[in-house]
Amino acid sequence: MNLSLRFARRIRPFVQYELDAATRHESRGEFASAFVRLERAHVLGQASTVEHVRVHWAMFCWALRQQVTVEAIGQAWRMVGAFTKTWLWVPLGNTGGSNVSGFEPMPIAPDLQRLIDLARR
Repeated sequence: MNLSLRFARRIRPFVQYELDAATRHESRGEFASAFVRLERAHVLGQASTVEHVRVHWAMFCWALRQQVTVEAIGQAWRMVGAFTKTWLWVPLGNTGGSNVSGFEPMPIAPDLQRLIDLARR
């Protein structure tokens, strides 16, 4: 199996865990905490085109529900970039929100790095 496909298959449950956690937080009215979980999902999934786009879609939907226009517009652009550029390069650790440059690598939390490493084996 292709290494990128294997990574995508292995990282997906971890990304889904964070997306589900975001949904739980949002349902309790914990909107900032929900977005933090979306950012964690982004860090985990950004090396897979499918997961990368899926997380930006979730961020876009969050922004629409919260009526955060700037974030929704930023996520629309980031979805296009994720779809067309993930196979070329991603800024590792970038949290994916519109409040940070889409080109800036960032430190990866140790717990997320362990999951990424596990998915790459």
